[in-house]
Amino acid sequence: LPEMAVSHNPEPRFSWKREVALGLGFYAAYLLVRRAALAGDGRERADRNARRIVELERRLGIDLEPRLQQLVVDRRNLVQALNLAYGTLNVGLTVGWLILLFRRRDPAFHRFRRATLVAGLGAQPVFLLFPVAPPRTLDHLVDTIAEFGGVTLASGLIAKLYHPLAAMPSIHVTIAEVTARGLRETSRSATVRGLAPAYPPLVAAVVLLTANHYVVDAAAGSILGRLALRAVRRLG
Repeated sequence: LPEMAVSHNPEPRFSWKREVALGLGFYAAYLLVRRAALAGDGRERADRNARRIVELERRLGIDLEPRLQQLVVDRRNLVQALNLAYGTLNVGLTVGWLILLFRRRDPAFHRFRRATLVAGLGAQPVFLLFPVAPPRTLDHLVDTIAEFGGVTLASGLIAKLYHPLAAMPSIHVTIAEVTARGLRETSRSATVRGLAPAYPPLVAAVVLLTANHYVVDAAAGSILGRLALRAVRRLG
């Protein structure tokens, strides 16, 4: 009898427990980096780095944040929608899309989940070594979340759940790059596939208009997302 072929590429496992463990592990690493970055003179360093970024953007002529905000600050409903998008849409879309891929046992799930984790973990050394205060903390910009949403991110429980000095790179844009590529490759809707490339620029506009990130943050986030996709694809 002929020998049966042995597969060296077994089907990847789909395990909720494994995915939850990976998610919690990533968040634990994120919080550990947050704690280390905030220790000692972390906030002072973050403020200095923020001023350096502003000066760099001014020299390069790309300090667009104030002018962009002026386009929306008088439109309360629009600003509230932008705040909501910043706080929920980006994460919600990525998580929801990954859950959809998982539930339909799409083989692409593991590749894009890995890319998401690689992108998120890739930002952590920068958050640790080069903490940056977000532009909403600067005097010449508006903290739209506090001004229009009545939410203060600098105190209370919410302040303990996120990293306040992680402006560079914009992890929102980083993850948007991964999600956009994934939607373009895996969506069963031609409309979604066609609109997917516009998603990262949309997220960049949201983080800039709400003064949560600088132009260079958005650019760095986009580069990191693309590098993560490339790395995961090469690793198979």
